[in-house]
Amino acid sequence: MSSKIDWLSRLLEMLNVHGQLDIRCFYGAPWRVEYEHSPVGEIPYHVILAGSAVLETPEGRRIQTLNQGDIVIVSHGSPHILKDGGDELAVPTKPLNQVNLAVSRNKGKGEKLDMLCGRFILPSPHDRLMRDYLPQWLVVRTDHDLNENGVSASDSQLIKLVKLMRSESTTGNLGGRAILNALSTSLFALTLRHASQSIEPPAGLLALAGHPRLAPALTALLNKPAHPWTLPELASLCNMSRATFVRHFQQSMGYTANELLTDIRMTCAVNELKNPGVSTDAVAEAVGYQSDAAFQRAFKQRIGVTPAQWRRSYQSENRAGIGVGAPH
Repeated sequence: MSSKIDWLSRLLEMLNVHGQLDIRCFYGAPWRVEYEHSPVGEIPYHVILAGSAVLETPEGRRIQTLNQGDIVIVSHGSPHILKDGGDELAVPTKPLNQVNLAVSRNKGKGEKLDMLCGRFILPSPHDRLMRDYLPQWLVVRTDHDLNENGVSASDSQLIKLVKLMRSESTTGNLGGRAILNALSTSLFALTLRHASQSIEPPAGLLALAGHPRLAPALTALLNKPAHPWTLPELASLCNMSRATFVRHFQQSMGYTANELLTDIRMTCAVNELKNPGVSTDAVAEAVGYQSDAAFQRAFKQRIGVTPAQWRRSYQSENRAGIGVGAPH
């Protein structure tokens, strides 16, 4: 089997992301839902199946109007509000019992909304990587009529996935909850793919991946994080001069190549440290550090604790059944 895989597959393999669909909302205007700051390791998402919604901050700053077929990932877990476009007092909502999925309804008589809400769960501290390298509000627009005619391949794939999620969330089929969660995990991957392949990918990791000349550097860093990469070597992969590579990388990513490499190495190190049979020296070597001391410094600077402290905390939480794997 080839050791080289595409950047997104490698990233998702490293992060071990799992999706969870929590609730389906059927509202008539006026309606309003407030979301608090998400717990560590959780990234909320919303999918508009029908109707429209206004995305706002708790201070009332309008972020975006979402329409049918739109997907928003709240990458930083920020508090936010979803509401109809009017200013009337919201009609109270009522939870309903349904097999495999919670449902919420109200008795509003205005424009109807059909929405799926869930979250992506990442073991800490991997969620930090997403906060640093994804935009705070990642909005992906598919065809608003959920019509596959004349849309791009990534649009079509997302449309089909959303249709399947909508179908599974209404039927109460055997195994439906497991399927909905698996589809949610796929939603994360397809949304990132779609965003990175858009005409103007959002700044950060997706802009870097979407830059045709810089993408080879991202793939190389993710596939071989232990390699002693130099700027001239990365620039050569991208057929650029060193100065041009540094400028374009910084403009797209907002971080240097060395900063990204360090974060990738720390992500790999955390995964290695979960294995009690692997020594810290072995982890340091596996992720590209020639001395344990250099690894210890880099790990504490980025993660906030030493590798030994992180491992003890992970083992303690794992025994207690918490399982997120890092100090909070």
